[in-house]
Amino acid sequence: MSASWKVYVDGEWREATSGAKTLLHDPSNGELVGDVPKLGKEETLRAIDAGREAFDKGPWPEMKGAERGAILKKAAEIMSTRGEAIALLETQNAGKPIRQSTYFDIALAVSHLGFFGELAAHNPTKKIQQPDLEGSHGMVLREPIGLCAGICPWNLPLLMAVWKAGPALAAGNTVILKPASLTPLTAIEMTKALYEAGLPKNALQIITGPGGEIGSVLASHAKVDKVSFTGSTEVGRDIMTMAAPTIKRTTLELGGKSANVILPDADIDRAVDGSLFGIFLHAGQLCESGSRLLVPKQREEEIVRKLVERAKSIRLGPTQSYETDMGPLVSHGQLERVLSYIESGKSQGAHVAIGGDRPTSGDLSKGYYLHPTIFSGVRPDMKIAQEEIFGPVLSVLPYDTVDDAIELANNTIFGLAGAVWSGSTRKAMSVARRLKAGTIWINDYHMLSCYAPRGGYKQSGIGRELGMQALEEFTETKHLYFDETGTLTPVARGLVLPPRE
Repeated sequence: MSASWKVYVDGEWREATSGAKTLLHDPSNGELVGDVPKLGKEETLRAIDAGREAFDKGPWPEMKGAERGAILKKAAEIMSTRGEAIALLETQNAGKPIRQSTYFDIALAVSHLGFFGELAAHNPTKKIQQPDLEGSHGMVLREPIGLCAGICPWNLPLLMAVWKAGPALAAGNTVILKPASLTPLTAIEMTKALYEAGLPKNALQIITGPGGEIGSVLASHAKVDKVSFTGSTEVGRDIMTMAAPTIKRTTLELGGKSANVILPDADIDRAVDGSLFGIFLHAGQLCESGSRLLVPKQREEEIVRKLVERAKSIRLGPTQSYETDMGPLVSHGQLERVLSYIESGKSQGAHVAIGGDRPTSGDLSKGYYLHPTIFSGVRPDMKIAQEEIFGPVLSVLPYDTVDDAIELANNTIFGLAGAVWSGSTRKAMSVARRLKAGTIWINDYHMLSCYAPRGGYKQSGIGRELGMQALEEFTETKHLYFDETGTLTPVARGLVLPPRE
């Protein structure tokens, strides 16, 4: 049975003015899940005006950090009590196996929102001594920026909503959240929880509708002070261009083509298991997925054989079954995109070691499923080695020396994440320090901590999410100067000549 959702704009839960709706379908079987309002420019401008007024005149920016934090933590508790229902919604809307939705997405979203609640209570004011200005001291304040827009992708609907709204609200900003058109439902549920927890009117608004139309208004409007965007590098460039005329603050978490480096001394079985997890979690639809596996040439055949053997045990199945390991891609369009990359790999001479096709019979053929795919014989210049595929496709690239591996790893416009597998912490650290990426896992993959910053080098983005850095991304820095003597005039300092007698 499908359902209808409303969105919160200008103090009310409402439909689109036009009555238009966006239909949402379960990627695992194509069945209708429900619908959301299809808003446009008119409602976006209304939300901007409401959010601007809520920041300039509303109570949220003026509340004590501990008070804001209490509301965020209460909202996290509300979401926790509804965890089973929200996890099911994430599974139906985004096509994630219920095990992942429950133990990864919902669990992290609840804990991370609570973490931002704790950060809100942290007083960032710092007193500084100024030895070059005797008889004075300074104070550094971190103040909210203003009205912030958060534009979310479809792959981590709830987590991304938390990562954008959480730190922005914790810092005292007002927020307009734009979830992806394909996967807005759990972001709406988060918004409900925040208002039930006591969030003041219009501190957070949520807009569903075409990303191109709504996103361009948010990124270019003079009343919006900050844009936080997660998505492709191509759209990130457009966001920067639209934000430039108003010198708008931006945080951009963009594409990735992460290198997963197995060193010659690594525990191969452990590295193989971790590498499969690194690429096939959420069917490879994560920007930091380890889509390039760099292996020592002398062990390439052994590693590929073990990868294939273990990939055969990955269970595709109904997303609401706890036995399922990997679900479908999010949409028919995404499935077609990934299949086109697979054809490109074949045409450029790479070898399909396993997979490369979709189920064509049974219940899985009704969804957007694709078998786990591993390419061997991949050259660095191939499209599958250079471009972000965003699907369950692993490219295995051999290297001769560790220096060659590092050069291969850095041979990309991206720099979001990566991993190093080694039996020596010293060797792993040496390689990790030379990799140009924002997160490097050592003998692990995909582990996220709310205490640690997350973001990219190069064209993988600007700024950081998570950690204290996330709060700082949503604040302005202000210096206050105090003259403690009352006599430190420009004349006394010798900067201005005394008046003539």
